[in-house]
Amino acid sequence: MKTAIATDTNSGILQQQAQKLGVYVLPMPVIIEGKEYFEGVDITHGQLYQAMKEHRDISSSQPSPGQLMEFWESIFEESWDEIVYIPMSSGLSNSCSNAIQLAKEYGGKIQVVDNHRISVTQEASVVSALRLAQLGLQAAHIKDYLEKRAYDASIYITVDSMEYLKKGGRVTPAAAAFASVLNVKPVLTIQGDKLDTFAKVRGMKQAKAKMIEALKEDRFTRFGQVPDGELRIETAGTFESRQEAEQWRRMVQAEFPTVQVSYVDLPCSIACHVGINAVGTGIVKKEII
Repeated sequence: MKTAIATDTNSGILQQQAQKLGVYVLPMPVIIEGKEYFEGVDITHGQLYQAMKEHRDISSSQPSPGQLMEFWESIFEESWDEIVYIPMSSGLSNSCSNAIQLAKEYGGKIQVVDNHRISVTQEASVVSALRLAQLGLQAAHIKDYLEKRAYDASIYITVDSMEYLKKGGRVTPAAAAFASVLNVKPVLTIQGDKLDTFAKVRGMKQAKAKMIEALKEDRFTRFGQVPDGELRIETAGTFESRQEAEQWRRMVQAEFPTVQVSYVDLPCSIACHVGINAVGTGIVKKEII
């Protein structure tokens, strides 16, 4: 059977990269002052960051059932027999559970993968799914394979400002004010289902050091038996400056000289909650080499 691989822009994959990979990507909605935009279609990271600098009302959203079904139907129109759809983690949004319910209308032809990932780790799952499809595995087997390996990944992230965590209800106004006065930076982690607090430190320098320390701990404990060639270590962020983004990548690369470290912009859906100049990194075991 011909199996198509699809995802959403929470993976960080936009249309141009999707075409190169040979996968399909659903643009996720971003709401600014009540107006809906779609990532990679009619809003860029730069435009979103500018709206944040202007302290405009910003939130993320999820595609409507109609938009999702139209997306799937457009894939089937290209003569695919079945679809593996890899949305963001069910622990971070209802979009995954909604997709699972909608997929029931297709009699097994659409397999929705809930492997509890987002951003660089979700993108890694998309690449693995594509390779499995190329090897001839059917959609149900690809779903099972990815979900069994869901937790072979970690993400760490810190914010420069508490403004959008406060707006999103992840911290109280009093806690945000306290943190701002004392320059406390929360280091957050995604180990699967939710965005949790990993540590609290003073200043961005210590926050970056804490994230690198966490990566090292993961590398030599959880992934201690994994060869360098089977690991991906990534950096990410919502940097306004390309120079600062490259400095962060080089900082992490210096600590892991035997693994190629790259940098990606965090998806707009995450940027809506962490604000400008957030800093992130992740480690994930490659499922397919």
